[in-house]
Amino acid sequence: MQLHLKNLYTRARIIQTLRSFFISRDFLEVETPLRIPANAPEENIEPHRSGSAYLQTSPEICMKRLLSRGYGKIFQISRCWRDGERGNRHVPEFTMLEWYRANTDYHALMDDCKEMLLDVSANIKDCYNATPVNLDEGIMRISVREAFDRYCSISMESAVRDGSFDELMITGIEPALALLNQPVILMDYPIEMAALARAKSSDPSVAERFEVYVGGLEIANGFSELNDPIEQRRRFIDANKKRSERGLSILPLPEPFLEELEKMPPSAGIALGVDRLVMLFTGAELIDDVIAFTPESL
Repeated sequence: MQLHLKNLYTRARIIQTLRSFFISRDFLEVETPLRIPANAPEENIEPHRSGSAYLQTSPEICMKRLLSRGYGKIFQISRCWRDGERGNRHVPEFTMLEWYRANTDYHALMDDCKEMLLDVSANIKDCYNATPVNLDEGIMRISVREAFDRYCSISMESAVRDGSFDELMITGIEPALALLNQPVILMDYPIEMAALARAKSSDPSVAERFEVYVGGLEIANGFSELNDPIEQRRRFIDANKKRSERGLSILPLPEPFLEELEKMPPSAGIALGVDRLVMLFTGAELIDDVIAFTPESL
């Protein structure tokens, strides 16, 4: 059987396992619109226009509105679009898993990630080309500040000030994490790098945000949700200002989301790239090898 076809069989098993994992833990599976009037404006994400609206870059806006209406534990496996994203690990149209928990914080999501990885690993053992992931040592947790101190020549704060944060993450920290023999949770990002995350009460200079890395591959981004509509609006406006400075278009604000945000209880949410998860468990080097069609083949 061709490798690509084997990967698609493994992909199907992984998606089935993800769905069963959350249903067995009493999460409600939801479906929200793919075409919306506005996404959350972000400096480095370009949405895809669809007539007078946009295709979602993430289902987060509508899912958080459901949290505001009393839904406590929800998940969704959905298609998302981001213009200009193409590379070994990126395609403009991709599959996202998002889940949210009300009345909790990002620590609960970290526990979910560990259990989910274990569950997927156990359920694909008989697949054609399953690649084991070493979870024997659990998942290491390290702060972004500590990672900069270990693996970079300047501090996290200095990298934010001089604009080298993203570059050092790619050239210094991610390669170092790839050498570790276990998954890593990189947590407590600078507040400037967390547009929708809540500030950490014990250290307001950082946000309660984390990313999950396995073998140097970033597969998930989660955080304790900001539920202050005034602060959230300020951050959206700041993101648009930075977009304008870079010559990018000003994006509309998701006004219904902002109107409902103050009703959202303390919550935590996370987005996981399903295509990257399949890459991880098949050992694929290219995202092209785990999707049915590449953009160029259409």
